[in-house]
Amino acid sequence: MRYLLDTHVFIWLVSMTGRLRPPAQALISDPANTLYVSAATAWEMSIKYGKGKLTLPVPPELYIPSRMALHSLSPLAIEHRHATAVAHLPHHHGDPFDRLLIAQAIIEDIPLITADTSLERYPVRTIPA
Repeated sequence: MRYLLDTHVFIWLVSMTGRLRPPAQALISDPANTLYVSAATAWEMSIKYGKGKLTLPVPPELYIPSRMALHSLSPLAIEHRHATAVAHLPHHHGDPFDRLLIAQAIIEDIPLITADTSLERYPVRTIPA
């Protein structure tokens, strides 16, 4: 099965915080599953890093790809159809990165692993992290 990781889930996974719930951890640990990290996650992390709101041991251009490789995570590019689909989402949530992840999850038919319960208001399958 395929799953899309929300930004905080990616951070929790690669920083080994132990914050993931056991069911989400089991899905993430199963080698039969393909886990995706959106370019939106890299964008969000890079903005926060640049503003000093996210501390990383190395710059994001090194950190993100190295952690993706270490954890066998697949990239998910942002396509025009993902970006334009955001216009048709209800305005339950103002975070542009979350809205883009939601659009990607819907279009690609991939459940989103997230701890953000506000995303459940959208027509997207979520897995509690």
